[in-house]
Amino acid sequence: MTDDFDGRKRETLRRFAAIGAAAPFVGTASADTGDDNETREAIRGYVPTTPGAHFSKLRDDLKLGTGEAQYHLRTLADAGEIESTKDADYRRYFPAGRFDDLDKRALGYLRRETARGLILALLRDPDATGAELAATLEVSRPTVSATAAALEDAGLLDRTDGYALTEPERLLTLVVRYADSFDADAVAFADAAADLVAYDP
Repeated sequence: MTDDFDGRKRETLRRFAAIGAAAPFVGTASADTGDDNETREAIRGYVPTTPGAHFSKLRDDLKLGTGEAQYHLRTLADAGEIESTKDADYRRYFPAGRFDDLDKRALGYLRRETARGLILALLRDPDATGAELAATLEVSRPTVSATAAALEDAGLLDRTDGYALTEPERLLTLVVRYADSFDADAVAFADAAADLVAYDP
């Protein structure tokens, strides 16, 4: 069982390491050796393709131990390659210097299932009512209200007259660009919406 897990872990690290080695994010790779190099290259590949992922998701997706993930993330942060922000109970990771504060907040909310669903529903139908959003998301009206309030506090939603996204183009671009790192609904949305935006990172 342990050998099987180690094999899957190495496979996962190699996959993201290949992305990291090919990305313009590489940085201090030449200073790394052995397993450290493979693990850091995997993180270098993972963070730019899954920006805003919180610590536990990154650790679990890369099949790392808690201490191992903390050590390598701290090393990459100290080298100026990644940065993190605190988002409620989560610490979220981003490639250094790539996103402004509003992008980081938007990505943080897009990584939450209910908030992402609400954003996608409003991108599809900007005139959706609270009742329609609750039905679409299969959640209660109070859940819609609480999620909308959090998005409003983050500067992403205006509830003055119904529910209006304040940065629809930005949110649309982030969803399309990182759809594969969210869920199947985001991928389906991106497939239908990709021709609406041009993204130049």
